[in-house]
Amino acid sequence: QVQLVESGGGLVQPGGSLRLSCAASGSIFSINGMGWHRQAPGKQRELVADITSGGRTYYADSVKGRFTISRDNARNTVYLQMNSLKPEDTAVYYCTVEARLKSYSGYGRYWGQGTQVTVSS
Repeated sequence: QVQLVESGGGLVQPGGSLRLSCAASGSIFSINGMGWHRQAPGKQRELVADITSGGRTYYADSVKGRFTISRDNARNTVYLQMNSLKPEDTAVYYCTVEARLKSYSGYGRYWGQGTQVTVSS
């Protein structure tokens, strides 16, 4: 199957920066889209940013201009650079990967375990 290992979360002051990483491993034939979602207490999970295999990106309006998503296809890793962090960015951040395990199989979405990001003074 597919294992996703996230890192980079933590506590940061408003205006600070963090970089999240998510590495995919396992019996992966190919990866299509990669992305980040987040879920704040009492709120629904929301898409923050995603990136296609060709490098096309999408950002939620709330993070445009502050967050940057990127990927290293050779390492099956996706990153989220978060700058100018605000208290409202506080949430558990989950990476997602669309991967297929065989050349003839369809793509499935896999989720990381989540990493806590807390923005507070």
